[in-house]
Amino acid sequence: MERIDTREHHRPVTAYLAGPDVFLPAAPAHARRKVAICARHGIAGRPPLNEDVASLRTLSSETAWQAIFRKDLAMMEACDILIANLTPFRGASADAGTLVELGWFLGRGRPVFGYSNSALPFAERSAAQVAAAPDPLPGLSVEGFGLADNLMVPGAVLWGGGCPMLMPDDGRDRAFDDLEVFEHCVAVAAARLGLRPARGGG
Repeated sequence: MERIDTREHHRPVTAYLAGPDVFLPAAPAHARRKVAICARHGIAGRPPLNEDVASLRTLSSETAWQAIFRKDLAMMEACDILIANLTPFRGASADAGTLVELGWFLGRGRPVFGYSNSALPFAERSAAQVAAAPDPLPGLSVEGFGLADNLMVPGAVLWGGGCPMLMPDDGRDRAFDDLEVFEHCVAVAAARLGLRPARGGG
């Protein structure tokens, strides 16, 4: 994990807030809540929102998606760490785009932290998905290590940030947009990086 010397920064540590939260109907308001939580822990959260949706609609699909990709990549380049929402999204596993971003930060040696609002292990979610939509071939195995996701996901989080991928600690799922586990993850990241809560923060 890359060491971040905040004394040299003269600015808060910046965190790229990856996750499928961008698809929420009230994504901007949700992002503001996440940014406020980060600020209380001395971190500047950077959600990859596309505030210029109106201008994007004037572009062709080909031009628009590439513009979004370039903007997100530039934001990733400018951030010190990753805090990823790895809650299952439209399947048994985390959002595919978020996993690309997780790999990007891990590959650059930047600290990564992750959480999920699902308390159900990956193997159980996978079995339920296969029951609802059978695999393309019979007899395919289901990974069963009792982890939150495919082993490469919690492995990347543990290797990249030195902390396990966080899940609800009471065994109960949280709502998709609940921020309790996210705040725990932010607090863990701040402690791991030796940050102090902002004045007046919780």
